[in-house]
Amino acid sequence: QVQVTESGGASVQAGGSLRLSCATSGHIDSGYCIGWFRQAPGKEREGIAAIDSSDNSLYAEFVKGRFTISQDSAKNIVYLQMNRLKPEDTATYYCAADLRPCNPGSDDFGLGSYWGRGTQVTVSS
Repeated sequence: QVQVTESGGASVQAGGSLRLSCATSGHIDSGYCIGWFRQAPGKEREGIAAIDSSDNSLYAEFVKGRFTISQDSAKNIVYLQMNRLKPEDTATYYCAADLRPCNPGSDDFGLGSYWGRGTQVTVSS
């Protein structure tokens, strides 16, 4: 079983930055995909970025250049660095993990097995 826990959400002003953390535990040391999603009130959940055990990363088009995904494999933590935040980035941010490669042809990167409970990001104008 894999556990996923997000942290780092906060309230910030537009133009600011935040770094979210996704800590995983369980048997997840190779052949995995871990990604970030978000869901705003009244909207569908959308995939943001994903990274695999070989450090390959995938991004949704709408965050390229502003958000960066990275990982500290030794600590089993995946980060989402978010810069130049906008009010429309306000959402609950979720981390998800799977014990298989990321799917670059899928909006959800092929993720769905293990989910965290989310962390709230609020960006004010």
